[in-house]
Amino acid sequence: MGLGISRLIGLKATVLFLAFAYLRGLGLTLLPVPLLFASVVDFLVSIASHPSINLPLFLGKSTDGILPLWSRILFGPFLYFVRIFGWLRRLRSKEPPYTEICEGLYVGGWPYSVDTLPPGDPAVIDCTCELPRSEVIMRNAYLCIPTWDTRAPQPGEIESAVGWACRKRAQKRPVFIHCAFAIGLHKMAAIVDLLKPGLVLFVGHGRSVAVMCALIVALGMAEDWKNAEKIIQERRPCIRMNALHRKSLEEWSKHRLSSKRTDELGVSSVILSAASGSSRSKS
Repeated sequence: MGLGISRLIGLKATVLFLAFAYLRGLGLTLLPVPLLFASVVDFLVSIASHPSINLPLFLGKSTDGILPLWSRILFGPFLYFVRIFGWLRRLRSKEPPYTEICEGLYVGGWPYSVDTLPPGDPAVIDCTCELPRSEVIMRNAYLCIPTWDTRAPQPGEIESAVGWACRKRAQKRPVFIHCAFAIGLHKMAAIVDLLKPGLVLFVGHGRSVAVMCALIVALGMAEDWKNAEKIIQERRPCIRMNALHRKSLEEWSKHRLSSKRTDELGVSSVILSAASGSSRSKS
């Protein structure tokens, strides 16, 4: 299982630190300082995004999707790197900003403008921890499930998102689930492989797709998350879920099935208890 963003940002931190050390070796004093600061920030992000820690709240994104001023200052080198890389990615990409998977269900990237937001005043589920709530969706119904890029929402977070989305669909509102445009893709993966052979870099769209898989199952449009993934893949071929996303969906599915069995057993015991009481009263 690759470490995805943790290794990628850790590699970037190492490069920045080496650049700092090289410039200091040339006798420069003030010029290399920003490189040292950016290196330290990236090392911290690399640690916080490691699978064994996985702390997306580290960046301080609030439940209403706002990145506070202290976070934008302290983690600026990482946050603005993500924004710039995403902007460059969009310039070269022919991928649509969103795709309708089923009627009223959309999945896509960060909605940075009105034309990148699906029609119909959709309820929005934001799966990013590194991007702020877009100004475009400030008036939309909104739920944040903060997740690192290449990481997966926890099963409980998936269930919360699914329940929220199902309530919005019951109100006949479309639902848009988004993460960010991938910060890697094939060219970045090739570069990283040259720098560090054997490093597995998960790239593609996974966080939002994992939640969409669960939602499709919950709405009865697919038998299980694997079939849901195939449905999404047919409509949005660029999706790339990794082992972490699939593991989280598998755990969500098991919990959902066990909950159903518990509910059924509860109903059955009530029926049996009522029937037993009825027979005793007749006797």
